[in-house]
Parts: sequence; C-alpha cells; structure tokens
Amino acid sequence: MTLTSSTGPTTGPGPGPVRAGRREWGALGVLMLPLLLVSMDISVLYFAVPAISADLRPGATEQLWILDTYGFVLAGLLVTMGALGDRIGRRRVLLGGAALFGVASVAAAYAGSPGALIGARALLGVAGACLMPATLALIRVLFVDPGQRAKAVTLWTSVMASGIALGPVVSGALVEHFWWGSVFLVNLPAMALLLVLGPLLLPESRGEGGGGRFDVVSALLSLGAVLPVIHGIKEVAKDGWAPLPVAGVAAGVLLAVVFARRQGRVAHPMVDLGLFRNRAYGGAVLVNLLAMVATVGYAVFLTQYLQSVLGRSPFEAALWSLVPTAGVLVAAPLAAGIARRVERAYVMGAGFLVAAGGFSWLVGIDRGTPLWGVLVAGAVYAGGLVSAMTLANELALGAAPPERAGSAAAVLESGQELGGALGMAVLGSVGAAVYTAAMPASAPAAARETLGGALAFGPPVVDAARSAFVEAMGGVALGAAVVMVGAAVLAVVLLRPRR
Repeated sequence: MTLTSSTGPTTGPGPGPVRAGRREWGALGVLMLPLLLVSMDISVLYFAVPAISADLRPGATEQLWILDTYGFVLAGLLVTMGALGDRIGRRRVLLGGAALFGVASVAAAYAGSPGALIGARALLGVAGACLMPATLALIRVLFVDPGQRAKAVTLWTSVMASGIALGPVVSGALVEHFWWGSVFLVNLPAMALLLVLGPLLLPESRGEGGGGRFDVVSALLSLGAVLPVIHGIKEVAKDGWAPLPVAGVAAGVLLAVVFARRQGRVAHPMVDLGLFRNRAYGGAVLVNLLAMVATVGYAVFLTQYLQSVLGRSPFEAALWSLVPTAGVLVAAPLAAGIARRVERAYVMGAGFLVAAGGFSWLVGIDRGTPLWGVLVAGAVYAGGLVSAMTLANELALGAAPPERAGSAAAVLESGQELGGALGMAVLGSVGAAVYTAAMPASAPAAARETLGGALAFGPPVVDAARSAFVEAMGGVALGAAVVMVGAAVLAVVLLRPRR
C-alpha cells in the first residue's frame, strides 16, 4: 500500500501495532466534519419542504424527487467511489467530494426551479458518495492499532447516527429564522475547513499499484443494481405491491448477479468477492443490514407517533427524537471498552439483545403510556443497536486488507442503505396491516389506510385511528425485536473466532 504523510503514527515501546499520535487523532476530527454533514443531509429537508413548496411550487412527483434524489444517488455510487478511492487515492477523492459538496450546496440553496434543486441534490449525492467511504477507509489507514481503531470507529458510528438525528432539528431551527436555502449553506464552513486542514493532516493512501485501470462497466453495473432495488423497495413500502417497482427490484437483482460474475472474472475487481468468504467481513455486513432494518423501520412510526398521535409540532418532535441518542453516547463507548476484555461477537450479540429488549418494551405501549416511557425504551434500543453496529464496523474494517479499505467500507455502507429500505418495506407493511385490522370496519376507506388520511375526518375517527396507530407501533416493535434476536444469533454464530 502506498501511504504518504509528513508524520505517521508513532510506534510504542517494544513490538506491537503502530500506535496513532496526536496528528492522527486531529485528522480523525477533520474526518468527522464531512461525515456529520453528509449524514445530516439525509434528513435535513424534513422541515424545509413546506417552504420549498411555497417558493418553487413543485408537483407531487417533483417534491418526492427533491426528497429522495440525494439518498438514491448516494447509495448507488458508494461502491464506485469507494473503489475509485482505492485506485487514485482516498484523500484525493475525499477532498474532491468536499469541493463538489460545497458547490452543490450553493447550487441547491439558490435553485430557482424544482428541476434545478433536484439536479443540485443529485450532485450532493455524488459528493456524499465520495466522502462517506473515504472517511471510513482513512480510519483504517490512520489507526493500525486495533484498540485505537475501535475507538475511532466508535466515534465514526456515533457521529453518523447523530447527524441523521440532528438533520431535522437543524433544518427546523434554520427555516424558522432564515429562508429554506440556509439548510444547504450551513455545509460551506465545514467543507472549507476540510479543504484547508485535509491536505495538512490527512495522509494520501491507495491500493498497491493503483489497483489497475478503473472498470467503468462494473461501475455502471453497480449503479444499475443498487438504484432500482432501493427505489423499488421504497415504492413498495409507500404504495404497496405494483408491477413496476417489483420489476425494478427484479432487474436490480439481475444486474447484481451480472456485477458479481464480472468481479470474479476481471483482473482488478471493484469489489473483492473473497472478502465475503471471510466470516468477519460478510457476517458484519449482514448484521449491520439487519440493524438498519429495525432502526429505519421503527423510526418512521416513531416520528408519526410524536406528531400525529401526541400532537407535537414538527420541530418539537425533532427535538424529542434526539433523546434516544443519549443511549448511543453512553452505550457505544461502554461496549467498545467491554469488547477489549470479552470476545466481541458476544458483546455484539448482547447489544442486539439489549435492542430487542428496548423494542419489546415498546410492544405493550398504549395511548396512556407517558412520553418518557417511550423515549427511555428508545434510548435502550438505540444504545444496543449502535453499540453492536460499531463493533461490526470495526470488525469489518479490520478484516479488509488496507488496499481494499475504500471498497470494503463502501459495501458495508451500501448494505446499511439496503437495510434501511427493507426496514421501511417489511416493517412498514407489518405496521400498515396491524393498523388496518385495528380500525373499525365502519371507518371511511381513507381513514382505514393511513393515520394521515384519518386526520381529515371528525374526532371519533381520529381517536380510533390514533389508537390503531399505537397498536400498529406495537406490531412494528415486535417485528423489530424478532429481527434483533436474529441478528444476535447470527453475530455469535458467524463472528466468534473459530477454535
């Protein structure tokens, strides 16, 4: 591996892994800037949409694309940009992504039409796909010592989770005092700081020999595989089974098979399929995917519960939804410390079981359950989930060879994106079925489909719909608990070291 830096990690006394010094920890702080903003941009438009709609007047389809384009492009290009960083240099891709993120943020802030905003959000997705794998891959390069790398990955996972939670709060506060474009301009100071400090603190690294010529065909195949699968799953979750999204998922799966076959044949593959034969890597990708199924699947219902059942304003709901992150800030470092003394597979299994306990607590909630009870249960499941995901991320990074760090990180993150889409589809379908079954047969058809549809009718219908929705939340929590128990079993079976 080629690695250039003015000062590298320092070596401790005696033989052992090279330990990082103050420069490397400072570099980690720089890497957290793009990670926080890229994760925030996933959810930062939640409260800006009404203001955007009033100003640009997008149609219903255009409004959906304004919201979804960023996530779709980001997910579709993660593998491509991770592999590109392995070939031409991760710092180069990171800094190029930061510059593009700044330019795209300005374009989005001053977009004069729905089409211009959709295009700017697509560029933000391209930039985000450059930034996310590079941050995790550079951690693999900066922190050779496993204990230090575990701490760095713990911080990486916590910042990513915090960014997604902070997005709605930041957008709510900015839109309340400024115009909607300010939610994009907030990116500029951090990206400028990254462009100044990155060349000074971050080492350049790439795969040995540059990894061969970049495979454009594989890049197109990966994009064609990921985009229709995630888009199709989200469409099924939103509108139910329909021929077009199902065909999209099928086409994406077919292209994924073609992509995998090509990776087995080319001299310099974008994704090393041999990584998946390593249980530490393949198992970590799988349990992280399941963690995102539970996280995203339940989060959709929690957001509606705070607003449409408890009657909180969107900004209040966003603030209350931050409370469970306290569990993350406490549990993730604690789990990392325990994993230095206890086999990490068992610590991961315990984390997933803690998450299952938090979800199980939520199975029994009703209209009379106090808000603090829901939030404490949320802190329990969030703490258990993120603790297990942190250890899985660290295990996967350690299992990947340094020259494949970018593509390995990208596949890990792509699995999380797919898990989030599956959570919306599978657990969303469970919640919709329970809600419909719990509504009185005499209720209007629109009220029996969604809680939002019920809010247009009188108090008796709304009251019944809110009770049915809380029952649906319990069903989703039960599904999430089952998924977490499955993840715990898989973590112990797949990730414990063989004797």
